[in-house]
Amino acid sequence: MVETIVLAFLAGLMGLNGVPHFVTGITGREFPNLTGNSATNNAIGGLAAFAIAAVLLAVAPVGTHPRAALIAGAFGAVLMTVFHARRGAYWMSKHFGRPLPDA
Repeated sequence: MVETIVLAFLAGLMGLNGVPHFVTGITGREFPNLTGNSATNNAIGGLAAFAIAAVLLAVAPVGTHPRAALIAGAFGAVLMTVFHARRGAYWMSKHFGRPLPDA
């Protein structure tokens, strides 16, 4: 059950993290990203986050503990939602000395 919870939590975290990167990327805007702030880097980074989330869910034994997986995945998604709502990506870029895109 611990494996299900951890993998589902990480899948929720990664899946939700992909949303702002993908959306800003495909709309041609910059957003803080470890690989660079360009729209292209963000669009590809968002797709990569979606793929990682899918792989995590594929290897997680979700069928054996569906309720635990749903709760853990939702918790990961909520944490990433709060992180981005509080402009965490901008804070992290500033903290690690990365250039900031126009806000």
